[in-house]
Amino acid sequence: MSGSVRRALAVLALLLPLAACGSGDGSGGNQGEDGGGDGPDVLRVLAGSEIKDLEPLLKEAAGAAGVKVSLTYTGTLDGAEQVASGGADGRYDATWFSSNRYLSLIDGAPAKLSTQTKVMLSPVVLGLKRAKAHELGWDTRQVTWADIAAAAGERRFTFGMTNPASSNSGFSALVGVTAALSDAGEALDTAQIKTVTPQLTRFFSAQTLTAGSSGWLADAYVRRPSVDGLINYESVLLGLEGKLAEPITIVYPSDGVVTADYPLTLLASSPKKELYGKLAAWLRTPEVQRKIMTTTARRPIVPEVRPDGRFGTAQLLELPFPNRRSAADELISAYLNQLRHPSRTLFVLDTSGSMRGDRIRALKQALTALTGADTSASGQFSRFRNRETVTLLPFSSAPGAPQTFTVPDKDATPVLGEIRAYAEQLNANGGTAIYDSLREAYETVAGERTEAGFTSVVLMTDGDNTDGSSYDDFAAYYRNAPRRVPAFVVLFGDSDVGEMKQVATLTGGAVFDARSGSLASAFKEIRGYQ
Repeated sequence: MSGSVRRALAVLALLLPLAACGSGDGSGGNQGEDGGGDGPDVLRVLAGSEIKDLEPLLKEAAGAAGVKVSLTYTGTLDGAEQVASGGADGRYDATWFSSNRYLSLIDGAPAKLSTQTKVMLSPVVLGLKRAKAHELGWDTRQVTWADIAAAAGERRFTFGMTNPASSNSGFSALVGVTAALSDAGEALDTAQIKTVTPQLTRFFSAQTLTAGSSGWLADAYVRRPSVDGLINYESVLLGLEGKLAEPITIVYPSDGVVTADYPLTLLASSPKKELYGKLAAWLRTPEVQRKIMTTTARRPIVPEVRPDGRFGTAQLLELPFPNRRSAADELISAYLNQLRHPSRTLFVLDTSGSMRGDRIRALKQALTALTGADTSASGQFSRFRNRETVTLLPFSSAPGAPQTFTVPDKDATPVLGEIRAYAEQLNANGGTAIYDSLREAYETVAGERTEAGFTSVVLMTDGDNTDGSSYDDFAAYYRNAPRRVPAFVVLFGDSDVGEMKQVATLTGGAVFDARSGSLASAFKEIRGYQ
């Protein structure tokens, strides 16, 4: 059987209505609007952040189907590991990720899953500004991933994509382009990945924007008009209508895509099979499918509801997926440590007197985890990467001396050990000069020539600004700074929430809340954006 026929059959199977037994994604555990509750009519769901836009619709399920949905959000890899390890047993009744493909590769995970019901569809595709698509001739002819990779390698366009270690859209894009370039048949394996590494390196040389979630990437794309395109879910690209100065053209590669099918999945440990069945059946009713299509720009899964005109008429072939977890993990690792632009990160770390005791210990543990001490898959993917340049800038009453480390492209262990040793000697005392220290970080990168889309500042503080310049002083500086990159702010201890949110908004960054969770988890989540 030819590869093209196999792909056609794969996409046909994907489109069939299915509620079968299983056989083998900026959110980090945050509760949804109805999150945190339990009861006989409550279905507790561990979900990817992509499901957030369904919250208004899911409120209707209580009256229409007799099911209250309690959502808890997590990253794709963290969620998969939680399910496979048994950590979700008893805490959740179901999962709802954009795909179960990676989860199904983990040893022991299939046994944790029961019924899976696919709810909606969204392929991962390329969106390009209309003028750029016309310039490349991609608005009038079929385009393959090889065409896209060749143009990217010549820097004829630039694009943004999420981090495949933290977001399914980025992982799907990485799998899709690798499978297409390697002409993989039924499954993508390690040998095929290695054969196309040079092509992938050229392809990702055109990536100038990254993110930890599909939604944040879309927002960053709106703020960065210099970036030509975006590889993302079709639904996200359609949702950009009216937000951009120049409309985009969606390019559907003729050699195939990887499609998210959003399976609502009952956990084998849950006693709420009947409640799950009610919700799954309700979600697949024609009325609800039309609402999903209208409000989220995702394709309906049931044949009774036809996709509307926004989705075009192109036939979508499904590209093969890795057949082993080792191949999937190797692909992600190659992307982070070899294929993409190196990261440039600056950590502005509060070591004031209020950090004494448990707080400074938590900071040391969080930094140590990023040197590879966290041996989970998500922990290994969030460690300081090969080729990355990291600056640690502690501060108290004034900015401390910044210490910079560059992780080599091979044998990262010695430098990671140096970072770990540096973290261990941090001490807490003095006041809190947040904005003098933040300015010092921006002045450090002002003259550097690293890729802007992979350069970021992390600000961690546990209290109010007590020394030096004010927020208003920093804002005035930042608006005229020679180089402006996002600041990812970690709320910890007694942080001034209002001011920290202002910093994130001003710089185009994001806020991560570690006040009730662990600082290590917040740092790990931020790594998805770097």
